[in-house]
Amino acid sequence: MIKPYTRLTVADNTGAKIVECIRVLKKNAKYGRVGDIIVATVKDAIPNSPVEKGTVVRAVVVRTRAPIRRPDGTWVKFDDNAVVLLDQQGNPMGSRVFGPVARELRDKGFTRIISLAPEVV
Repeated sequence: MIKPYTRLTVADNTGAKIVECIRVLKKNAKYGRVGDIIVATVKDAIPNSPVEKGTVVRAVVVRTRAPIRRPDGTWVKFDDNAVVLLDQQGNPMGSRVFGPVARELRDKGFTRIISLAPEVV
């Protein structure tokens, strides 16, 4: 469950390391879950990266610590909260995705992130 002021790790190679959620872009939503798009600000980035500290970006949530219930009754839970940064068209900004991502992203239409990820859980 991602809400404003939540700090999240960045799971791609854009150069940003930590982002802070500003807003969940979902109608009347208090919390963001896997597959939801958020507006975030970059809190920590490596030097000379295309994404600088203080930049406001859009991102999609790919992992959450809160358990996700699936229709078959199983639960999926990750070790951290992570996002992948998006450009204006909704495509990932980076060319690589690090760590596992949830299968629910496929249902939300983020097939490009699914294809870049090393593991889909």
